[in-house]
Amino acid sequence: MKKPTRITSLTIDEFSATPKYQQLVNAVLNAVKQGVLKKGDAMPSINELSFQYEISRVTIEKGYNILRKMGILEAYHGKGYFIANSEVAQELKIFLMFNKLSAHKKLVYDSFVATLGDKAAIDFYIYNNDYALFKKLLNQQKTDYTHYVIIPHFVEKADGYQLLIDQIPKEKLVLVGKKISGVTGDYAAVYENFEQDISNALTEALEQLTKYHTLKLVFPADSYFPKEIATGFEDFCFNYAFNFKIIHNLDDEIMNAGEVYINLKEEDLVKILDKTIELKFTIGKDVGLISYNETPLKSFIMNGLTTISTDFKQMGVTAANLVLKTDKGHIENPFRLILRGSL
Repeated sequence: MKKPTRITSLTIDEFSATPKYQQLVNAVLNAVKQGVLKKGDAMPSINELSFQYEISRVTIEKGYNILRKMGILEAYHGKGYFIANSEVAQELKIFLMFNKLSAHKKLVYDSFVATLGDKAAIDFYIYNNDYALFKKLLNQQKTDYTHYVIIPHFVEKADGYQLLIDQIPKEKLVLVGKKISGVTGDYAAVYENFEQDISNALTEALEQLTKYHTLKLVFPADSYFPKEIATGFEDFCFNYAFNFKIIHNLDDEIMNAGEVYINLKEEDLVKILDKTIELKFTIGKDVGLISYNETPLKSFIMNGLTTISTDFKQMGVTAANLVLKTDKGHIENPFRLILRGSL
């Protein structure tokens, strides 16, 4: 029996958010493309790889099953796994980096991956809004990626991140989430128009908002959310003569009937709900509530939360299509109001 081939290109990156089974798939595909693995080569058994890389058998089996569905591997009972096809059409290798993985960012990720399908190998990283980690992850990349797809958001002041991004070859760069100044050249982007989006969404909800006398935007001081959101909120309130307030900390905020709260962070949503329960206010009658960023769960909370949100699924689809296309563009992502009982 032919001795199994050791997958020398397989390294497990503990910093990567790419699932380990996908790292295995990417390593095998890369080895096949480079001619290290050829048609007919025997592969290590699931037990061997599990022991060698300290990965669970379930993880190895999941990776092997994906390769079987792609036609790269074939299994023979009693003999093991073999390379069935050395013709790998996959030419895209993507460095994907998100600031965090929340419920709505997962929608972006899922639609991005689904749109690319088996056309790309993806290394996925999360830097938790931390500029130092962002810089480390970007600087340590030695792989020749065909594309860098990046969501740039930082909690603290992060001077210099634009220069880091600007060093990426523009034909490989896709920025997701927002426009940033300081990045030059012809690169691709899908972005939110934060100032205009919130103003347009609140205008669309004007009939419901007229039941209330004051609008309050909860905008935490340590938030990474763009200040354009607050600007668009203020513009709307001035244009339609609403009393308004921007709140940086909810802990000492006094809630009154006739007010509408707009939350950006999920932690603040919980605090608002706690206050309404404590005061025995009815949401949608005594006070209004609008939550930023749609997630499936919000349609069930308190008989339905009204949300204003970019279309995260479409954002992922658009980012993937920008990778697949050779032409570069800056595309504004759709933003929508979803009216429910909380307003």
